[in-house]
Amino acid sequence: MNPSTHMNTLLQTHFPTLKLLGRGKVRDIYDLGEHLLIVTTDRLSAFDVIMPQGIPHKGRVLTQLSAFWFQRTADIIENHLISVRVEDYPEVCRPYREQLVGRSMLVVKTQPLPVECVVRGYLSGSGWLEYKETGSVCGIKLSSGLKESDKLASPIFTPATKAEAGEHDENISFERAAQIVGKERAEQLRDFSIRIYQRGREMAEQRGIIIADTKMEFGVREGKLILIDELLTPDSSRFWPRASYKPGGSQPSFDKQFVRDYLLSIKWNKQPPAPNLPEEVVRVTSEKYLEAFAKLAS
Repeated sequence: MNPSTHMNTLLQTHFPTLKLLGRGKVRDIYDLGEHLLIVTTDRLSAFDVIMPQGIPHKGRVLTQLSAFWFQRTADIIENHLISVRVEDYPEVCRPYREQLVGRSMLVVKTQPLPVECVVRGYLSGSGWLEYKETGSVCGIKLSSGLKESDKLASPIFTPATKAEAGEHDENISFERAAQIVGKERAEQLRDFSIRIYQRGREMAEQRGIIIADTKMEFGVREGKLILIDELLTPDSSRFWPRASYKPGGSQPSFDKQFVRDYLLSIKWNKQPPAPNLPEEVVRVTSEKYLEAFAKLAS
């Protein structure tokens, strides 16, 4: 991925001969009958609102990084990825090759579960805010006296409900998750999520990146649990540079935190429409995504 090429961004796909199933905050999903085609655009959402500009290379980074991690966790649990090579896709996808290369996945269909699986290894974000108020995160009591960005004694599973577009995901307790998907399924989700996070965290740490927390999604296919969506990317995780890690405040990061910080600095009310991002913010954010990819997967 050469930063000087492909400076144009892809904000939305239009493939008239394919059946559009839906558009998420970042991904456009097409139904190919037996399989799904997931195209990761360069859209960026912050505070659950999509920004007017895209971030160059973002879709490619998320796709290639997810593929990298899916491959390296396949011994823990099966995932939905069939291929990221357009040559392997059904014939109907060929006309759109140019837009698909590097940013798309052919995946198996599953029944997605309505719970987001969040694992936290460090105290940050909404977890830190909740801890300050209650001393616990999603009903899990933590030891007292922890500072912002502290490493937790062991990773915790803090599920969330999936929000509709424009709404915020809501942190829930394990008990609530068990009510939604069933106790046995919730235990499976917790155990797999923690194992995947630990694998990713160990590998990333050797490459100079701390994965502070991450979010995963699972689906069910023929009664079997399958890992879906994206995995251990700068969109679904907090990536911190290990070299500068210092608990007691927020950390610099390789994700969209740079955009969030800018939006907070201009006192935006977090309601659509989102403001235009300065060129500098777009450029630096793109560089952060590319740097995370280079450190982890190349």
